[in-house]
Amino acid sequence: MMAPVTAERSGAGDPARTLALLWGEAPTASRRGPSRALDLATVVRTANDLADQEGLGAVTMRAVARTLGVVPMTLYTYVPGKEELLDLMLDAAYAQMPRADTAGAPWRERLTAIADENRALFTVHPWAAEVSTLRPPLGPGLMAKYEHELSAFDGLGLSEVEMDDCLTYLLSFVQANARAAHEAASAASTPDGDDTRWWARVSPLLARVLDEQRYPRATRVGTAAGQAHGSAHNPDHAYRFGLARLLDGLAPLIERP
Repeated sequence: MMAPVTAERSGAGDPARTLALLWGEAPTASRRGPSRALDLATVVRTANDLADQEGLGAVTMRAVARTLGVVPMTLYTYVPGKEELLDLMLDAAYAQMPRADTAGAPWRERLTAIADENRALFTVHPWAAEVSTLRPPLGPGLMAKYEHELSAFDGLGLSEVEMDDCLTYLLSFVQANARAAHEAASAASTPDGDDTRWWARVSPLLARVLDEQRYPRATRVGTAAGQAHGSAHNPDHAYRFGLARLLDGLAPLIERP
């Protein structure tokens, strides 16, 4: 029996209400009473700040209301629930992304810029890497992001579907790497400390039970990688190495006659 999927996902709220909120077509909340100083942008910004500081699990309607100094029912006059709020949070993060102008640059430089911009997004908002966006938040922030990223494939002779395929492939790699980087950072904050300290404790124990004759490749390669990276996994190295191989993989498609 498969374990239930527990990851947060966008597009889980009511589509009509979510789109109305994303595009500014939802009715405005009443300005009477203690919520007078609030607006939807403030609610979303507060939720994003809370997620940045404490993780997405800390973002509940009650927690956001408490941070804003209002009762939870006040918050529901601005956004129907956590599902719709998550789409608004992501779209706001997308809207604030820096976007480099790489027009006229070689295609590898353009795609690298897109990858770096998304990696920077996940560095500022680590929680965003944990969200499944198979049903994306279809707001102005996402649309501007998508338009900008597709421009990196202009003039390469790709079909519309191929452009989307290549971009999806690139962004999926960046998101996976960002998740690993976030996991490494989270592990470093535990009592065991960073990977160097953890391996210093584990290595003598492993040496007592590991038969190097039985696992010669694992021993040889694992030791070399650990010495090179100071850990079993270095997210920065994995990003640089993986992005270069990804671009090499796209080259036959992009550089075909």
